[in-house]
Amino acid sequence: MKIKDIISDRRTISFEFFPPREAGGVPGVIDVVNRLRAHAPDFVSVTYGAGGGTRAFTEEITMRLRRETDLMVMAHLTCVAQSRSDVHQVLQRLDAAGIENVIALRGDRPQDSVASAPGDAEFAHATDLIQHIRSNFDFGIAGACYPEGHTESPDLDTDISYARMKQDLGAEFLITQLFYDNAYFYDLVDRAQAAGITVPIIPGVLPILSTPQIRRFTSLCGASIPPELDARLERHADDNRAVREIGIEYATMQAEDLWANGVPGIHFYVLNRAYSVSHILRNLNIMGHDGA
Repeated sequence: MKIKDIISDRRTISFEFFPPREAGGVPGVIDVVNRLRAHAPDFVSVTYGAGGGTRAFTEEITMRLRRETDLMVMAHLTCVAQSRSDVHQVLQRLDAAGIENVIALRGDRPQDSVASAPGDAEFAHATDLIQHIRSNFDFGIAGACYPEGHTESPDLDTDISYARMKQDLGAEFLITQLFYDNAYFYDLVDRAQAAGITVPIIPGVLPILSTPQIRRFTSLCGASIPPELDARLERHADDNRAVREIGIEYATMQAEDLWANGVPGIHFYVLNRAYSVSHILRNLNIMGHDGA
């Protein structure tokens, strides 16, 4: 089943996990996924390391979830610093395993790579990957978009033009980068509509777990932290438990507002932790949601 068909039927809740750096961490990721299954996610996804750095574990977890559970699994695929042949072979393996949905991303170039790394000339952008998938396979395709603009985009108009290109080349829905001010998401939706984007745009919500961690994440992806929230995080910078509770409270507030404003779904970046997302969903009272 294609995720686009689920979105057309109801509002969705979905979870994103990341692969471990070592094989011994795979069971732990599977355990977290199984703990969160009680919340009846409409789909789950597993991220893909820069340059395919952890792709073997991504594929293993993705295929195990497809084989061993009833979860709808969306595979992540990045194309930077990889050859067309390598990417095509991954897609073939996913297809053979019965994976029906892929989110196509450029990905971040590994820090030790150079501009002429393999794959750069073949898949310079996520749009190149989307076009290749649509031309050669029958996957449901998702793309990414950026409420505050991609860090490499010169301006928001250019940024939204790439999102429109993703739609035109075959992306059936978009998932946003993290953000902490919902106004950025609503502005993105307005700009997208003005640019002729008609596919659903699902907001991505990342519950905060620690002050240093979220500052690092936001600095890397170009997202901002509202001053009031930042001040609260600073006051408790050395108390991760307190920050986790702040994160639950803030993400609940974000999600309540988004849900009330009719978003097509919410995609939670769970960071392989069940506690925060479970509490947020209980706060929202949408466990086993019916799309209302």
